[in-house]
Amino acid sequence: MRIVKGYEEGREALARRPLHEYPLPEEMTQRLAQVFGRPLSPREAVERIVADVRQQGDDAIRHYTQRIDGLTLQSLEVPAEAGAKALARLPRRLRDALEMAYWRALEYHSASLPRSWVDFQQGWGEVFVPLERVGIYIPAGTAAYPSTVLMTVVPAQVAGVGEIILCTPPRPDGPHPSILAAAALAGVDRVFQVGGAQAIAGMAFGTQSIPKADMVCGPGNIFVTLAKQVVFGLVGVDGLYGPTETVIIADATATPAYVSADLIAQAEHDPLASPILITPHEPLAQAVQEEIERQMRTLPRANIARAALERQGLIILVDGLPEAIDLANFYAPEHLCLAVADPWRWLDSITSAGAVFLGQWTPETLGDYMAGPSHVMPTGGTARFASALGVRHFLRSMPIVASTPEQLAALSTSTTVLARAEGLEGHARAIEARTQPRRRYRS
Repeated sequence: MRIVKGYEEGREALARRPLHEYPLPEEMTQRLAQVFGRPLSPREAVERIVADVRQQGDDAIRHYTQRIDGLTLQSLEVPAEAGAKALARLPRRLRDALEMAYWRALEYHSASLPRSWVDFQQGWGEVFVPLERVGIYIPAGTAAYPSTVLMTVVPAQVAGVGEIILCTPPRPDGPHPSILAAAALAGVDRVFQVGGAQAIAGMAFGTQSIPKADMVCGPGNIFVTLAKQVVFGLVGVDGLYGPTETVIIADATATPAYVSADLIAQAEHDPLASPILITPHEPLAQAVQEEIERQMRTLPRANIARAALERQGLIILVDGLPEAIDLANFYAPEHLCLAVADPWRWLDSITSAGAVFLGQWTPETLGDYMAGPSHVMPTGGTARFASALGVRHFLRSMPIVASTPEQLAALSTSTTVLARAEGLEGHARAIEARTQPRRRYRS
């Protein structure tokens, strides 16, 4: 990991690049040229796929599935009994773990569910209405993510979404069994074996097989994220997710083995992951470097983790925890871990993070699987304005207004003054027709 010393150098090292500027591996660039017959940027490729799916529906999905995945699909939809069978065949310990994660997520999101309210005295209120249909995307590349099924489906379920459909990449023998099992456990209504940008387009526009959704959500690679960006506005999207990232702020009380394990856990997700340590304690930085090398020797995904640690990994040395907090807020990470003596003391100083993990007994991995909140969180600095996936993403807030004759009379003068100040005489007269019904206007 690269070591950076000082606050100013730390800010410079944490400066972000737009998503489309992330370098593509050479093999992916070559693959794009092979699929489309000429070199295309990821954005160009996604725009073509989305346009084709919009115009041709299932035929385009089958075409791109064959070209990209090398698979010929007879049916896009996975039979419901496939999920039930996958759940029944799941190893007992894995099923127990998924069930525990499911119930903890259900309890957390139920507690965060907003309630409709009305104030009759003021004549106003707010009603929360769930979306009718949501499309969820679950990636399945170098690893399968049944946990992400729960992390996306449960908040939609708690919100009261009418129908939940799910797309996940196909394999020769069907989608990954653990994803099908998690979908069955969580009560997903329909599952489709479609991956990538074509899955996002299918759920956004609807095809002969895939129903049109009101919102498309879930994480994915750069092609999935760009597809969500392209369809946004025609449907809702939960967020545009880039490579995963964790910032750990640690002081002299932190255990180097724990900090190193957390950085490695982040790094093994993806070669583009960003594992970052910010500390005022230089001996800790040195110990972490040594501990990472020791722990990496037996890591199955060491190649992936090492690539992330070498390319994006950072250790930033600062003069104190206030500087560390300020740098974290500047970076606005997906995950922020406070491995310090009194983490609660610093919580009010955190303004920009997808989620905060307090103390060294709260590793970010707990949030990935079992804590309760969704692990689908804002990345790329979007934590400055976006939130972790939750029930509110799946609810529409509708203000309601219910005025009485007395309330209208009390508000009428100010209302008509504002309306006429904006040159909207008809607006003013709509009020006065009720409060001054005998008033006559010159023709």
